Amino acid sequence: MATERLSMRKIREILRHKWALGRSHREVAASLGVSLGAVSAAEHRARKAGLDWPTVETLGEAALAARLYGAAATDRHRPLPDPAWIHTERKRPGVTLELLHHEYLERHPGGYAYTQFCEHYRRWCGDRRLSMRQVHHAGEKLFVDYAGKKPHLTDPATGESREVELFVAVLGASNLTFAETTATQQIADWIAIHVHAFEYLGGVTGAIVPDQLKTGVTRACPYDPEIQRSYDDFARHYGTAILPARPASPRDKAKVEVGVQIAERWILARLRNETFFTLPAQNQRIRELLVELNDRVMRHYRASRRTLFEQLDRPALRPLPATRYQHALWKFVRPNIDYHVELDGHYYSVPFTLRHERLELRHTATTVEVFHKGERVAAHVRSFLRGRHTTVPEHMPKSHQAHLEWTPERITRWAASIGPRTRALVVAIFADRPHPEQGYRSCLGILRLARRYGDERLETAAARTLAVGARSYRHVESILKHGLDRLPAPDERAREAIVASHDNLRGPDYYR
Repeated sequence: MATERLSMRKIREILRHKWALGRSHREVAASLGVSLGAVSAAEHRARKAGLDWPTVETLGEAALAARLYGAAATDRHRPLPDPAWIHTERKRPGVTLELLHHEYLERHPGGYAYTQFCEHYRRWCGDRRLSMRQVHHAGEKLFVDYAGKKPHLTDPATGESREVELFVAVLGASNLTFAETTATQQIADWIAIHVHAFEYLGGVTGAIVPDQLKTGVTRACPYDPEIQRSYDDFARHYGTAILPARPASPRDKAKVEVGVQIAERWILARLRNETFFTLPAQNQRIRELLVELNDRVMRHYRASRRTLFEQLDRPALRPLPATRYQHALWKFVRPNIDYHVELDGHYYSVPFTLRHERLELRHTATTVEVFHKGERVAAHVRSFLRGRHTTVPEHMPKSHQAHLEWTPERITRWAASIGPRTRALVVAIFADRPHPEQGYRSCLGILRLARRYGDERLETAAARTLAVGARSYRHVESILKHGLDRLPAPDERAREAIVASHDNLRGPDYYR
């Protein structure tokens, strides 16, 4: 490895100590912390260049270096470090500038020392207006945002044009860009487009960096933003993290700011004279333009986004989960006294012990889940029948579970065991009610009268009740209580004779 050249400040001090102070080589070496050879070489080079101390005092560092070393001519023979290579390699995990300098000297033993190596890289970064604190490692972050300029769809029936949203995502290390349009910026579209972005990349980054837009962040804050619940649920499913950029801090997401600008110039500008009627058709065209964009060679990196992606990001991405994320929404609910919670007009049961508690309901297109203090307490298949109930028997109190065991068929079988008239009365009660459940109480009350009065008397009372067209427990109970079932049944012919003998009695035929 080549010996590092002393700095001009150190050489100036050596010459001052030797020529102005008159000190020996050994004293100068001990004082300045350099070798005897360095002191001797510096003085010899200065004398050979025809310098003396008064002349050295008037020269700046650049001029002194030119007199001593002919720096401009010498540097032409030193291979310059490749700043684009340095910048790309730094994105790999564990790679440092010191390691890259070591590899540079292995290829170019006469190359620049570490200080000048870093200085060349710093100047290159300054020319590109890079922020040195933004070093993006492979597979680390995906920067996402919506573009300010919006594409359009055309209604094929009316010819009217309406705006849609352009979503852009950029990988930090390789700058690989993804873009797609959505109908809105609402949470369902926001999460679906993230799913599409990860599937386009073929893997998952360690973090997602969005702006603090309302769709993804429910409470904006520079220090402790509150992530929207469904967005956070999505992040847990994919094993990533949401790191919102600080409000009004575009440098936190400079990658996607530039990515949006590029997408507007290289995608939207290309679409300005094209007409699309549907989102799928528009996104198909955008995918074609993305291929061209990601395959273009970037001037500063001397490589395309696709090439850098294959080298850097793809090996570092985490694998996609086995199942695709299914979008879910959350809402707070509080079950009423009937231990059911409501969603879109349908009612779902929860354990009866949680009535009046504040619960969280998570729903997708197919499922409904209820959580209490982070623990799932109920799960149902989604139903869209308004006004109906979905009830799990285990959620009911014991008394309600016993009631649930009764069915019209079971009650009818019990009535038939007492007698045909009792069975006929039960069937008539069920038929008279809009819903069979409304006749449960009346039928069970009638059948339990057999315990007090016996099957025979209940059968007779049921016959009398049917004869007069009654359909209630109270009527049967009144007949038995007053012993009317023991009286002879009224003679039909006598009743007709009475009706015929009185002009004001119209008889049953009148109502037919």
